[in-house]
Amino acid sequence: MIDDEIVVDAHVHAPRLPTLKSSWLEWADKFSGRHPWRDAYDDRGDPVPERLDALLAAEGVDRALLFCEYSPRATGIQSFDDLLPIVEYNPVRFRPVASANPHLHYPITAEIERQLDLGAVALKLHPVHGAFSPAARELYAAYALCAERGVPVIVHSGTSSFPGARTAYGAPELLADVIEDFPDVQFVFAHGGRGWWYDSAAILALGRPNVWLDLAGLPPRKLPEYFSRFDLPRLATKWIFGTDWPGVPGASRNVAALRELGLPADTVRAVLSGNAAKIFPGLGV
Repeated sequence: MIDDEIVVDAHVHAPRLPTLKSSWLEWADKFSGRHPWRDAYDDRGDPVPERLDALLAAEGVDRALLFCEYSPRATGIQSFDDLLPIVEYNPVRFRPVASANPHLHYPITAEIERQLDLGAVALKLHPVHGAFSPAARELYAAYALCAERGVPVIVHSGTSSFPGARTAYGAPELLADVIEDFPDVQFVFAHGGRGWWYDSAAILALGRPNVWLDLAGLPPRKLPEYFSRFDLPRLATKWIFGTDWPGVPGASRNVAALRELGLPADTVRAVLSGNAAKIFPGLGV
């Protein structure tokens, strides 16, 4: 908690470092600043569950969604199974999120179902790093599975600077038909359309009850600038707090900056935990 407010960090990466490309490590070191993220790792580059748990607890994070990613051309492999020891150590604080890449997993639903059966509370797709369209017809089976099981879908939206990324697949409007075709699935645009697509992400979030924006990687003080064409208090009702850890200076700093925006107290509470509790099953907040 931070000042008696429950905090859900809905966007955390804690992979084994040897499975990643050097560009991921450079990104983490650059954007984490003085935040001691490597304290959560041992000398082999493996996350130590008790260290990660203590580090996030010190930042005031009550719940953390742990991401995996299968993007060998861009960032490397962040295996879902590598998250399980962290979740086992503290199943209250940590929840795993499934992921799959249609270039690697066929049929894609088999791998997603396996990860859901192991406790995943959502599906994350990374079309920019995986080089696939989020509207590809072969993904419709994955969306149908998520609709059947009541599982939200998180999709990277916006640009990426990693070598091998295909930024064009980060356009939120690519999902316009998918959102309409699967009205019972809650869709979360990770990074809120970062870069060129803040407007289209915001329009979809305001126009569709099943669309949300996560704030991962976005400095809160810049949000009024990024979404300058919109009524910020209204748009903020569709925000979900996330950091993109470890590429941030720490959750507590971002929470403080978010509060400085002058949003209504009940809206801030929803951003920090309430909206996530509506979308992600079993958070217990």
